[in-house]
Amino acid sequence: MSAASPAESPPRSSLLPWLMWGLGALFYTYGFFQRVAPSVMVAELMRDFAVGAAITGTLSSLYFYTYAGLQIPVGLMLDRFGPRRVLLLACLFSAAGSAFFASATGLLPAYVGRAMIGAGAAVSWVGALKLASLWFPPRRFALLTGLTMAFGMAGAVGGQAPLSAAVAAFGWRGTLYFAAVMAIILGVLVWALVRDRGTQPVHAAPPKDGALKPRLLDGLKVVLRTPQTWWTSLFGAMMSAPMLAFAALWGVPYMMDVHALSKEGAALGTSLMLVGWGIGSPLVGWASDHFGTRRKPMLVTALGALACTTAWLYGDLPLGAVYTLQFLTGVFSGGIVVFFAAVREHNLVTAAGAALGVANMLNMSTGAVFQPLVGWMLDLRWDGTLVEGARVYGEDAWMFALIVLPACQALSLIGAVMVRETHCQPVKMG
Repeated sequence: MSAASPAESPPRSSLLPWLMWGLGALFYTYGFFQRVAPSVMVAELMRDFAVGAAITGTLSSLYFYTYAGLQIPVGLMLDRFGPRRVLLLACLFSAAGSAFFASATGLLPAYVGRAMIGAGAAVSWVGALKLASLWFPPRRFALLTGLTMAFGMAGAVGGQAPLSAAVAAFGWRGTLYFAAVMAIILGVLVWALVRDRGTQPVHAAPPKDGALKPRLLDGLKVVLRTPQTWWTSLFGAMMSAPMLAFAALWGVPYMMDVHALSKEGAALGTSLMLVGWGIGSPLVGWASDHFGTRRKPMLVTALGALACTTAWLYGDLPLGAVYTLQFLTGVFSGGIVVFFAAVREHNLVTAAGAALGVANMLNMSTGAVFQPLVGWMLDLRWDGTLVEGARVYGEDAWMFALIVLPACQALSLIGAVMVRETHCQPVKMG
């Protein structure tokens, strides 16, 4: 028997699978850091590019356009070329995008840089789960999915108060140059440690030449024709929309304008939602697996997120209560991990990749839609106030714009109501 190549040789230590998955999860951490980074740069971006909230929201949301649009192609690339090469190229592309964004002197190059960051980060979530599926038994997949989400929330928290301090010390451009260097280092580690051939069987035999494309298209058609794909995706997308619109961008300026906090204090407060998301994701995933139910956790978390958001947004509450409710909003939003399991179980095993690609594409598209939508709604109610060249919005404008948060959560509750229970088992297709 010939020896396997270094890129494909199986690990000799049980620690190595965790290191490989950990690098994928760290890239997801980096991707989430970049996702939320503009939230502590809103004033600087408005000032340097001389734009309002709508354009700033569009600039931030370009990350989501490329991220969401590449989910299905990324899955195919990971299957075809393996996670080692694809993750390396993604890290380098993210680094180039970060540097390009940092050097931008006009909107067009800033748009290009932001879109490049999203394109590179598009590999992060699916890449980490691909490594989990290659190197770990199926019984650990839900746990690793939740833990990967927790890693992402660590990046999101790093993109709040710590990033705000870095921006204050080094400027937003210097900070993004440093982020580019970090992506390069991560890419080097991926190339050194990640292996493509896992210990878990994926297919009984590789498809014949020319057979992959018809199967892919057939599977995609089945996924799109399955009503439960759309109901589960409605739940997942509308659960993530408030987090991507508020915690990932508009939360910091909201807390500054409405609660009169410093940028650092506002970033710290908004981080509580992301911390809650990171804690809730593995807990809800574990509970769903342990109790053998998908629909019940979806109903509970959608209702809990809606109740908490309505309370902190429209209730006349002390700041401590607002922080607590924002944290709980994040915990309940962790129910999104059930969505990924449910959408797989409602589709054929042979179409699982297509199902996850479609689901995550719809999920991430909400950032592309709702970040600029909130900005546009803010501009509709702007009273003309400027502070150091950046627009400042009154409480009335914020109340008007952020109505989209509970509206999305209400839609997620409707989606949960319409989802059929799978009891954590793939449904039998007729």
